[in-house]
Amino acid sequence: MIVLDGNKVAEATKIQLKSTTDSILSSGNRPPGLAAVLVGNNPASETYVKHKEKDCHQVGFYSEVIHCESTITENDLLKIVDQLNQNPKIDGIIVQLPLPPHIREEKIIEAILPIKDVDGFHPINHAWIGSPFACNAFRNFRIIKLLSNPNHR
Repeated sequence: MIVLDGNKVAEATKIQLKSTTDSILSSGNRPPGLAAVLVGNNPASETYVKHKEKDCHQVGFYSEVIHCESTITENDLLKIVDQLNQNPKIDGIIVQLPLPPHIREEKIIEAILPIKDVDGFHPINHAWIGSPFACNAFRNFRIIKLLSNPNHR
């Protein structure tokens, strides 16, 4: 049985992403950008987002975290998502779940542009991930490559 060391895989991936980001920047382009939206003050969510922010910094991505009070209205949160959808510096959006009970999570998820949906929760992305096309030859090749690399064990 082969056991992957997730930390080694993550570190190797970060090194590769940093190199790719450096190439993007040296070509005169902007870095990839990630926005995370936190509603309320769930300690587990805050920790998760801090790790994403740290990861972005390590690989040279632009990142921003938007903190919202748990009392934010659904409409105001939708406006924030729309602003992020329109922001050319932002390539990916995470709205950290769970949301307060007065906000419909599916409404917020559906407001994120599918191309910027990092979690893959948008119905279009969710359908794609669950489709037979999601398991393609390239993905299978990447899995085999991960498993066959002795540095990842």
